[in-house]
Amino acid sequence: MTDKKTIIIGISGASASGKSLLANTIVNELGSDQVVVISEDSYYKDHSSIPFEERAQINYDHPNSLDHELLFQHLLQLQQGQTIAVPIYNHSKHLREKETRAIGQHTIIVLEGILLFVEKNLRDLMDIRIFMETALDICLIRRMKRDMKERGRSLDAVIKQYEETVRPMYLQFIEPSKRYADIIVPRGGGNRIAIDMIKAKMRELLGNHYKSE
Repeated sequence: MTDKKTIIIGISGASASGKSLLANTIVNELGSDQVVVISEDSYYKDHSSIPFEERAQINYDHPNSLDHELLFQHLLQLQQGQTIAVPIYNHSKHLREKETRAIGQHTIIVLEGILLFVEKNLRDLMDIRIFMETALDICLIRRMKRDMKERGRSLDAVIKQYEETVRPMYLQFIEPSKRYADIIVPRGGGNRIAIDMIKAKMRELLGNHYKSE
């Protein structure tokens, strides 16, 4: 009997490019409790010790805004069969909640986030790396709708953040990280051919996993 290995699939791309949609569609359609989604957004650093006005000015599209070290340690723990306490991040207040989300004993971890491929130690843990290639104007429209509806932002605030950090950080960090992808998915998270191909690969990985037990 060989050692069990947790399979980690990374999905990256621009903000609002369809990462979450792709990840959740695949997991829901696989219908397996052996697959779980973890969002990089959960690992924004906690700045509860500083005033809200200062928290709101932080560049949340820069790698330094994320606690990638904690994410890396959590992924190692998952690979070792341990259960982790994933932070819950409040985007409206720009801080971590006191509650956490327990995750453990899953065969496949689907990790989604904008800056996942920027960090080499995270990339090296991933068995498959998928990059969402969606036109930036589409991403902006989606981001406007999401941030105004779900995160309580004004239209002016969304546009200001997009111009000052979202687009520049995409060009500086996210777009160059595309070269590390194994699969590039055009047209967003509703790409049916891509979804079916990725699901087939994940079923193969699950099958191989159980054969090795």
